[in-house]
Amino acid sequence: MGTLVYLSLGSNLGDRIGYVQQAITLLTDHEHIQLLGHSSFYETEPLTEAPSTHSSDAQTPQDWYINVAVAIETELPPHELLSWCQRVEQLLGRQRDPNRPLGPRTMDVDILFYGEQIIDAPNLQIPHPRLHQRACVLVPFLEISPNWMHPKLKQTISELHQKLEAPEEVYLYGTRQLFSQLDE
Repeated sequence: MGTLVYLSLGSNLGDRIGYVQQAITLLTDHEHIQLLGHSSFYETEPLTEAPSTHSSDAQTPQDWYINVAVAIETELPPHELLSWCQRVEQLLGRQRDPNRPLGPRTMDVDILFYGEQIIDAPNLQIPHPRLHQRACVLVPFLEISPNWMHPKLKQTISELHQKLEAPEEVYLYGTRQLFSQLDE
């Protein structure tokens, strides 16, 4: 019996839907990972970065993300799972830029929860340290496990979502343009 793990997948470059679908397939191609389910696909507003002090690094507009929450069961220890997630990112063309941690990417795979474990290592923090501040993570997660209890904050995903102060926009994939037209 493995550990229940929740992941967040996101892409805002190229074939966003295709990258997310490929990531789900690649993640679960590992013999020690079983897919339990995933949320619908959501289109989410890009998170903003702090303004750069270099004019040559001016912020360029980014495409909206496709985000999905994924539930898996795994026997991999947390750091091995992290390595596999980063391998999937690399296979899908992810290039990390330490100067732009919120910059565009073909694929981003975050481990949100690894069972009820709390891990605070230099290269791995579980639960994900900012998930409670991000609608792009919480809204898809609400669909698959609204009553999941955050082991540090002692609040459910539903409660964390209700407490968001200034959430970014999140739409079920394919509905953003419809809502934009209604707002006009």
